[in-house]
Amino acid sequence: MTDALELDALWDDFHRVVNMTSQELAAWLRVSDADETTEPLPEHAGTPTGQHVLAILQKRRTDLTDDDIQVMYEVVDTVEAQADMENEPEAVDERRRHLLMTLGHDPLRP
Repeated sequence: MTDALELDALWDDFHRVVNMTSQELAAWLRVSDADETTEPLPEHAGTPTGQHVLAILQKRRTDLTDDDIQVMYEVVDTVEAQADMENEPEAVDERRRHLLMTLGHDPLRP
């Protein structure tokens, strides 16, 4: 279990690295899963982690589950490892950008 201070720090870190709104992330997940003729239902669009990030964005801190907390740690670690925070928003590697956007981080956003 995470203590209150650790949870506060994680909440802040998560919302620092997840710089897309829930609406932007939901739209991105639908677009990224769409093909030329079909678009998935919103609740089935994107990766399981992307869907979990979207669910976390729609929660209050007091409503977080242990699974939410684990995903938040994973997202913060992944974004910090993959993102080039020093050089963004100049970074333009499209594959890396799309991976990060699936987690709610748009590296082109200042």
